[in-house]
Amino acid sequence: MHNQSRLMDEITRRRADLVALTQALIRIPTLNPPGLNYHEICAFMGARLEAQGFTVELLRAKGTPGDSEAHPRWNMVARRNGVAPGDCVHFNSHHDVVETGHGWTRDPFGAQIEGDRIYGRGACDMKGGLAASVIAAEAFIAAHPDYHGAIEISATADEETGGFGGVAWLAEQGYFNPDRVQHVIIPEPLHKDRICLGHRGVWWAEVETHGRIAHGSMPFLGDSAIRHMGAVLAEIEERLYPLLAEKQTEMPVVPEGARQSTLNINSIHGGEAEPEPGYTGLPAPCVADRCRIIIDRRFLIEEDVAQVKQEITDVLERVKARRPGFSYEVRDLFEVQPIMTDQNAPIVRSTAAAIERVLAKVANYVVSPGTYDQKHIDRIGRLKNCIAYGPGLLHLAHQPDEWIGIQDMEDSAKVMALVLADLLPT
Repeated sequence: MHNQSRLMDEITRRRADLVALTQALIRIPTLNPPGLNYHEICAFMGARLEAQGFTVELLRAKGTPGDSEAHPRWNMVARRNGVAPGDCVHFNSHHDVVETGHGWTRDPFGAQIEGDRIYGRGACDMKGGLAASVIAAEAFIAAHPDYHGAIEISATADEETGGFGGVAWLAEQGYFNPDRVQHVIIPEPLHKDRICLGHRGVWWAEVETHGRIAHGSMPFLGDSAIRHMGAVLAEIEERLYPLLAEKQTEMPVVPEGARQSTLNINSIHGGEAEPEPGYTGLPAPCVADRCRIIIDRRFLIEEDVAQVKQEITDVLERVKARRPGFSYEVRDLFEVQPIMTDQNAPIVRSTAAAIERVLAKVANYVVSPGTYDQKHIDRIGRLKNCIAYGPGLLHLAHQPDEWIGIQDMEDSAKVMALVLADLLPT
């Protein structure tokens, strides 16, 4: 108990450092796409952790989606071994952030402090979580210098665009092999009293309808792919959406609306290509011979992905049966199975106990509506003992005036430090 009190005091004493580190990370605009300043943030983190006795690797994921000489996909992995062998606890945070978008009332990369909040793109998702994990590790090392096992901290690329240049690539290189790493916490912003066990599944696909080009003044000589797609969308609206609303899961997905199967039409395009910016001419009068939509289907652990895909095929076949000349193609883009870590897994039990100690409340168990990098740790790394836990409010991610609470970061850092004390004994 004395050592735990000292550990909590160590984190409280580092509060100003936690704030400064979070601000420094926000001020490195790691926008994805295209993938700006990845090396800069990895080098910054590496230098700090080297000073704390970590062995640091800067690793470029050459040849992965998005990687180029202009925008190389850099990752940082730092490891600090204890005085004797034991388990390894790994904190994984992505360093990339999405575009700022419109509607900000503050500098998106200014890391402005107002009251208990630090504002900026990536503050919540998830540079505040990265900073909290670093402070937790540093405080634990100071309070327990003779720990057994190892601590790893990673800052990885491209989670916002699938994670293929980050955690997926590292997992392929063996960095998440269960013989090397035994426990993983991903400090995504799921609220400081929640343990996220996993996520729903996802299937992205492109659906294309075909037509025949003709002069727009004589559309009867052509066949409009856009009209065909309109029939597809009507069928989805009338038949598929009600079917999906009936599919409910036992997974504790948040928010409540995501406990059913969902489908989003991400984009639609038909006919001529969009003109270049500044073009002032009129479009040509043509019947569209192609129309495409991108669908984003989120499915439940109780569903089979083959059936998920068959539902779309059924929609298209019903339309085909009543529309002469209708033809289509479906192209898979992206597929991830649902995952959910066992509630009795060691990392879950340890984090739940730490939450109860720090916050004096029982942890809530949730599942994310969307995927994050746990999918690669589970699927490629074959490491099941993984959760998401971190400071921040999920609904603030990707929003204008994104912020992270300073007290939330401190509390989460205390939880993470207690997990280290539990899993890496002295």
